[in-house]
Amino acid sequence: MTSELLAVFEYFEREKGIPRHKMVEALSIAILTAARKNIGPARELRIDIDPNRATIKAIAKLLVVETVTKPYDEVDLATAKKIARRMKQPDPELGGEIEVEVTPKDMGRIAAQTARQAMMQRIRQEEKALIYEEFKDRAGDIVNGTVRRFEKADVIIDLGKFEGIMSKKERVSTEDYSIGDRLRVYVVAVENGVRGPEIILSRAHTNFVKRLFESEVSEIGDRTVEIRSIAREPGYRTKIAVHSSDTKVDPVGACVGMRGARVKNVVRELNNEKVDIIKWSDNPKDFLKDALKPAQIHDEKITVDPVGKRIFVKVREEDLSKAIGRGGQNVKLTKQLMGWDVQVERDESVHEKFEGRVINAVAELATRLHIEIEMAETLVRNGLINAEVVATAEASDIADILEISQEQAAAILAKAGA
Repeated sequence: MTSELLAVFEYFEREKGIPRHKMVEALSIAILTAARKNIGPARELRIDIDPNRATIKAIAKLLVVETVTKPYDEVDLATAKKIARRMKQPDPELGGEIEVEVTPKDMGRIAAQTARQAMMQRIRQEEKALIYEEFKDRAGDIVNGTVRRFEKADVIIDLGKFEGIMSKKERVSTEDYSIGDRLRVYVVAVENGVRGPEIILSRAHTNFVKRLFESEVSEIGDRTVEIRSIAREPGYRTKIAVHSSDTKVDPVGACVGMRGARVKNVVRELNNEKVDIIKWSDNPKDFLKDALKPAQIHDEKITVDPVGKRIFVKVREEDLSKAIGRGGQNVKLTKQLMGWDVQVERDESVHEKFEGRVINAVAELATRLHIEIEMAETLVRNGLINAEVVATAEASDIADILEISQEQAAAILAKAGA
């Protein structure tokens, strides 16, 4: 048992980082409970374990009396003196106390039965305490780990001595994980809950992207460039707004890096998630125009409500889908990035101008060709906007467009050429 116990001590001390005195304490408590069944309710019973030699003794502190009436609590004076001489203790006196070894012959068996269960229980407690101590100040860091197993939708990550949990909401929906995969993850928090400390990990957290840029861009590390805000839809798109107080430094260029090397490293870690790097501006109009790219926005089409932190923008028909983005993604991320309520709508003024020109062309064509307004509008909307253009068409084309006879179409062409 001695060599086996020493091996257990050495293993858990080396591999798990559990101090030996903590293991001895746990084992003493467990063996004491088991030993009471064999020794009986001895007075002030305790277990002494030598952590270096792994020897185990049971010690009771008994009262020295003239006549023993309580065998588990008392010892007679003559016996006490013999024990004292053998243990090299001072001679006891009546009414005093003496420590007596009461180790049963089968203590090795008791220890063997108890040790592993007690050790594992205490080790789990100590590991949890170590998790909290080691990781409590690491919230906000990026760590490396390996996918160990899955518990329903949660991913359990091996961090070396400890395990972390990446729940469903902290996973990126576009990423698939397999056991053995190496991952970089963001430490969201270390929660000391009812079940002990838990290391909460994430790859979907907005600050994961922030930390990646901090590790790639030295100018962020030395605070030449500052990340002012980030908006993210994990797995799809991230917008990051950067600023520099140094007029000689281009904050966007610093984050992109030479030939895009820096941002490429971040995008690679994010499994090709799209990343837009935007220059921060205190002017909401300028900030909005950069944030809504690739849509082209003009200043005169932007209305700002600084009190309500609302901003209204009108965009041309061809830029509307770009400004809104697929599933509203572009405008949604812009709202998050700015912290403003951004309202995007189609610029109806352009449409109104176009419709005005159509109405004028229809009226002029109806008058010139002596045809009904409906027929003139059909011709205009099919590209035949005036009499000169109509005159270049074929009678068959006119007939098809207006759904009339060849003779009627020829008459219209004659009026157009007159």
